[in-house]
Amino acid sequence: MSPTAQAVADRRPAYLTELARGTERFHEPRRPDCPWCGSTKLRTRLRTTDLLQHKPGTFTVDQCGSCAHLFQNPRLTPEGLDFYYRDFYDGLRADQAEKIFGAQTSARRHRAAARAMGPFIEPESWLDVGTGHGHFPAAAKELLPYTAFDGLDIGDGVEEARRQGRVEEAHRGLLTDLAPRLAGRYDAMSMFHYLEHSLDPREDLKAAHRVLRPGGHLMIELPDPESHYAKLLGKWWVSYFQPQHLHFIPLANLRSELTALGYTVVAVDRRAPHVPLDLTAACALFLGHCLPDADNPWRTKVPSGFQRRLRQTLMHGSAPAFHTARAADRLLAPLVSRTRFANAYRVVARRNPDA
Repeated sequence: MSPTAQAVADRRPAYLTELARGTERFHEPRRPDCPWCGSTKLRTRLRTTDLLQHKPGTFTVDQCGSCAHLFQNPRLTPEGLDFYYRDFYDGLRADQAEKIFGAQTSARRHRAAARAMGPFIEPESWLDVGTGHGHFPAAAKELLPYTAFDGLDIGDGVEEARRQGRVEEAHRGLLTDLAPRLAGRYDAMSMFHYLEHSLDPREDLKAAHRVLRPGGHLMIELPDPESHYAKLLGKWWVSYFQPQHLHFIPLANLRSELTALGYTVVAVDRRAPHVPLDLTAACALFLGHCLPDADNPWRTKVPSGFQRRLRQTLMHGSAPAFHTARAADRLLAPLVSRTRFANAYRVVARRNPDA
């Protein structure tokens, strides 16, 4: 038995015990109002299953008719978040996470993001929030060798980043909890695809304001819910990323909130943050949905030998479709990144001096 198959077999009893209690307990009560503006003018934008790991459950994304904010409703509880995050970034399906986000986390893209901070500040100290294994600080150091990079994350990857020398200090926990201890320590901060995972993005922005020195700069990258790809691809748009993404913040909402919290927005960019993966990922999600299920510990029935062989055969047979989608993403990228099909945006904001 392969190491992966053995790991699946070892974890199956625990998963089946959990699932015997149902998945309804993983959801908070459905809220009747928008968490961003309080309006009750809500409509369902998306209803889907877990298309990534294929864990059981159904998830809904609602949109506010007043401010256009999108949010998971009902939202996952902390127990639910633990259940659906488990085995994805550091466990059985870490390879899947790497395939999906490899283009987002390339050293070239990291260096470009660090370079985008150059016109505004030469930071002495930089905190990367949601740093994971510290790949951004490692790449950014090549351009900013005199900047001290620290990392913050809830997972143990940040500790490994410190051991590997990618960050100088590792802060493990939530930014909102650690902000009092880190107050005024940094003149640059980054949040790359972090706020969409946050239980309360406003509180994280407030915490960032506390951690930054007056005149310090905050760089944020987020999936753009106003991307035309979101409407074209529907639930197959990978940036919906259910059930892990809890909030989808339109650019105008983020700008207004930053201004209200005491920041000045100094740069906005949709072109550079665009990652050419929409068609590729949509193809992969669709094929994953149609293929026979993989052997996962949350499956109640172990797939037969025939099912395993059929899945492998169909995966090989679908390779031309996957490669065609990837070629289309790359071919269209120069055009798409200049249009509203761009799938992400970047904001750089300066923390104003205290009144």
